[in-house]
Amino acid sequence: MQDPSTSASFKLSIVIPMYNEEQGARECVRRVKAVLNSMGCDHEIIFVNDGSVDKTLEYLIDEKSRDEKLRIVDLSRNFGHQAAITAGLDRATGDCVIVIDGDLQDPPEVFPRLVEKWQEGYDVVHARRIKRKGMSFLAHLRAKVYYRIMRAISEIDIPVDVGDFRLISKRVCDNLRQLREKHRYIRGLATWVGYKQTIIEYDREERFAGVPQYTFAKLVHLSMAGLTGFSKFPLRLGVLLGAFCFALCLIFASILMLWPAATASWTPAVIAILFVGALQLVCLGIIGEYLALGLEHHRNRPLYIVQEEY
Repeated sequence: MQDPSTSASFKLSIVIPMYNEEQGARECVRRVKAVLNSMGCDHEIIFVNDGSVDKTLEYLIDEKSRDEKLRIVDLSRNFGHQAAITAGLDRATGDCVIVIDGDLQDPPEVFPRLVEKWQEGYDVVHARRIKRKGMSFLAHLRAKVYYRIMRAISEIDIPVDVGDFRLISKRVCDNLRQLREKHRYIRGLATWVGYKQTIIEYDREERFAGVPQYTFAKLVHLSMAGLTGFSKFPLRLGVLLGAFCFALCLIFASILMLWPAATASWTPAVIAILFVGALQLVCLGIIGEYLALGLEHHRNRPLYIVQEEY
């Protein structure tokens, strides 16, 4: 690991996925370059254009014409945030790699703190959000609940309130390149690889420009990738629901035996049938989700397709 006394003797790779960020692309380049230049280390900035349909790619190419340290990976279509991050990691050549989104909610000014922890000997440095500016109460609550549910049922200790903003060492990056699962949840994979890990804390800023690209459907998809990729709890949920259903049936039977005239004769039977049917559908849906994951791996399609590199 690097010696802090030789802070400029390493190469730092920055991976930035971009999707329809034309309003903030130039500002993102400016702020990231300003921080890296102040750090005085060798570096590369890898922008991954994830099928943007606006002028994001055009602006990035223009910025590259003035700075050879910028690299651009243009994907053939929108493959998703996690696939775009993977495309950047696959091409990173630095001694350590920082992943950050291009919307500037995660401030590049935190880079020196991440690198400082890496120089202390940590292979993974997670960035934990303390405050989330510009986020509604419901969105904030949803994120809090989700991260804590994930931690409770996951088979690994995934840090709470941590997104994709983190630093990883070269050997962790090499390990992640070997993990080619289709429904990717890099937050979990970065924890799963092990090694020495730590957390720094920061305040998340408001989006610089544009609108959030993570729709509710995309958030659900990412959540399912995390649940199915790092927990067997959904599969075991069928057993728990079955036990609950059995207990409920015993309660209905006891009510009928003790107070036979209290309810209509058909009510318990209808309730039991509907309840058991719903449980069966839930369990079949969970099993179907895992079967779909297996089918995706069997097809073995590439995680992304590169249209052009600049």
